[in-house]
Amino acid sequence: MKQTVINIGRFYLEGFRSMTLGRTLWLIILVKLFIMFFILRIFFFPNFLNSPAVGDDKDDYVSRELIHRSLGNEALPVQN
Repeated sequence: MKQTVINIGRFYLEGFRSMTLGRTLWLIILVKLFIMFFILRIFFFPNFLNSPAVGDDKDDYVSRELIHRSLGNEALPVQN
């Protein structure tokens, strides 16, 4: 089993080495992943949990939001 895994690893490693555009393609893939996970996250996925709820209130806030959004109601303000 161990030898099979090693053979598969060597197969892919040699395949990537023999590619003429391999490094360029991997660079493009890494740049796209960076853009997707770091740049787009800042603009499209803001962190709502740290602003309205702090500490132990996070679970109550999340459950209230899920209920209100599933009913189609606007989110109610956080009660202290």
